[in-house]
Amino acid sequence: MAGIELRSAAFNDHAFLPDRCAKAGENVSPPLAWSGVPGDTAELLLLCEDPDAPTGTFLHWLVTGIDPAATGVDSGQTPPGGRPHTNGFGEEGWGGPQPPVGDDAHRYFFRLYALPESLPLPEGATADEVREAAERAALADGTLVGRYQR
Repeated sequence: MAGIELRSAAFNDHAFLPDRCAKAGENVSPPLAWSGVPGDTAELLLLCEDPDAPTGTFLHWLVTGIDPAATGVDSGQTPPGGRPHTNGFGEEGWGGPQPPVGDDAHRYFFRLYALPESLPLPEGATADEVREAAERAALADGTLVGRYQR
């Protein structure tokens, strides 16, 4: 599968996310930029998940329907054309890191998928279900990992 380069001006791959992104901080999503989206992409899907959560993979951000011509999103914004979904906190849009105090740093996987068509997702789909469905359908994808610890 082709690769999308996904990056952020706020943190490097496998580096710590800024405190302002955390749930207890300003709870704003980090800025993201990307390149390498295939020309036949119908839409992009953005997913942020924490596989280290004590109750299983936690959904922090899911946005579907992103304009395939978009090349990024500013901090605290929804990607162009995107539709934010309910996160694991039961809120729409971004829900920042909030790992248990004292845990080792959790990993936050930001994944961007280039899709040939809209992905039918059942209401309340889990992070694992979304990732698996997107991986099956994707023309290309990219991943950026941030970490956070309290």
